[in-house]
Amino acid sequence: MSQQRQIGVTVLPEYLQYEGVETVLDNLMKRAGVTAVSTSPYVMQLADEQTGVREPPADAGAGQVRLLDRPLWEGKRELWVKTSPSFVPDESLYSGLRYQPAKADELTHSAGHVVAEFIEAAHERGLEVYFQVQAAIPPGYRVQFGGPVEEDIPRLPDGSLPRRRVANNGSLASPHIIAYQHALIRDLLSQYPEIDGLRFDWPEYPPYFLDSAFFDFSDHARQAADRLGYNFEQMQSDSQALYQKFNGGLTNYDLENWLSEENQAANFPLWLNDHYPGASEMLLMKAQLSKELLAGFRNTMDDCGKAGVELAPSAFPPPWSILSGMNYSLAAKYCNSVSVKLYGMHWSMMLRSYGDQILAANPGLSETLLVRALFKFLDITDWAHPTRLADVSYPGPDQPHIAGPLAQERKILAARKLARPMPIYALAHGYGPTEDFRTRMQVATDISPDGVWINRYCYLNDDKLDIIGQCAVGCNT
Repeated sequence: MSQQRQIGVTVLPEYLQYEGVETVLDNLMKRAGVTAVSTSPYVMQLADEQTGVREPPADAGAGQVRLLDRPLWEGKRELWVKTSPSFVPDESLYSGLRYQPAKADELTHSAGHVVAEFIEAAHERGLEVYFQVQAAIPPGYRVQFGGPVEEDIPRLPDGSLPRRRVANNGSLASPHIIAYQHALIRDLLSQYPEIDGLRFDWPEYPPYFLDSAFFDFSDHARQAADRLGYNFEQMQSDSQALYQKFNGGLTNYDLENWLSEENQAANFPLWLNDHYPGASEMLLMKAQLSKELLAGFRNTMDDCGKAGVELAPSAFPPPWSILSGMNYSLAAKYCNSVSVKLYGMHWSMMLRSYGDQILAANPGLSETLLVRALFKFLDITDWAHPTRLADVSYPGPDQPHIAGPLAQERKILAARKLARPMPIYALAHGYGPTEDFRTRMQVATDISPDGVWINRYCYLNDDKLDIIGQCAVGCNT
């Protein structure tokens, strides 16, 4: 990694195909002033609703309001697509594994070269180039495509499968998921030896829904608990009791108690450890599983002779990182950096999904108290917040995000404190109105001395690219 403060943008291959490599690089360098880019090892083509998936992602329905700022084929801001790998996988690396890479096909052979051309052209311009791949969603090239078989899906404390998910991650304890990821790393570093780093997305248990915060009680997790010295039965029993507490046993007294500044019991982690110690252990084990996943990635990269290739995952900010298992202190032992997601549209979506489930499961619970508690614990805004869940929703393309600048700063500062001396990058999101993006980009620049990443090019109209450039000039002077 260069000593210059890093300004990176994720640009996925469909724009290399549609706009052209040189046009994309001109936009990113001349307008946005980037020092780094990230792409992924696939290529894309149009499909229909029966054979493809929506672009941009629908985020379990909530994100259906999202539209692309930079249109794709036929000038579309919403379309259905399918993908193919940009390379011909080395099948010998995956021999005998449960998960296999996607097959190279006609699109691979006709368009896959664009990814290698992008890497070469970006390097010629002095940019660092990374791959963004999935940490636990085989085949791992793109978030909407792929996922685990039933045996490798994380389980709830009662052993059941989750009903709804945004992130189709497999269990971080699954040896089948891990073995595939190691094979993928070897394949990518062989196919694209000039890549500067791997940006793994979601090396954790993404807590988009309340149920997801209670993962993982799969058989794989049971075996990991035995190996790591955790009492799986107590973790399972206490986590199930806590799950039932939130789904039928929560009272206004509980909320008032947690909201009371005078009461030490308002410290939720202490309350959790006092009343449900097994659930606290479950959170600790998730952190161990995430750490082991990242350590395995690093060891595999080193074993490939690529010790100089960066391991640079992206992850949830505090306090969600406690639920997801992303322990920044542990990650710092194996990673070159971590990008902390400041995705305001997801913050409101998650708060709303938690609130809807809790309110429906606990008749008589005060909605006002519940909303106050959720805003306090998740710490996502600096301003007066709504008192009704109906007023909290996934913002449309022309609606500002609910995230406040000080709340974003607190999250980055908390991550930096835990991660020292590892760099922490603010990962801003391009989705949303231009002026709101300007505010959020400036905040990300101000609070992140190591650098800033922006996800992703498809939401960056020319005005937003200019805003990145203006912030980049300011942060490097």
